[in-house]
Amino acid sequence: MFPKELTLERLNTINENTLASHIGIEFTEIGSDYLIARMPVDKRTTQPYNILHGGASVVLSETLGSQAAAALLDLDKQYPVGLEINANHIKSISSGYVYGRVTPIHIGKSTHVWETRITDEENSLICISKLTVAILDR
Repeated sequence: MFPKELTLERLNTINENTLASHIGIEFTEIGSDYLIARMPVDKRTTQPYNILHGGASVVLSETLGSQAAAALLDLDKQYPVGLEINANHIKSISSGYVYGRVTPIHIGKSTHVWETRITDEENSLICISKLTVAILDR
């Protein structure tokens, strides 16, 4: 599904000097129909009670879904924008890394729907999120 020219270096370079890079999101794997990125659970991503901030999980999910959608488009002709996102926070975490794995639910001409499962280093589910992306013409 993803083009062969899509690389981790390209994904990580695209996110330089953005919110994603500011909070430490790093793409780590490209599969045939999924992307994985990790995010540290540290002072940049926790809330005052020293657990992962739900908003940080949403940033990870939207970063993954938007970049997955963009990878399927001719960006000279179209671009993706988040239309709606939801997240269910299942379990808290206070240190280490979380890993988001995004997969497609629907790839249409004008919308995509992506699911991100965020897990800890032991593969326990931390959050599940669904992102709807509008595909806009330039």
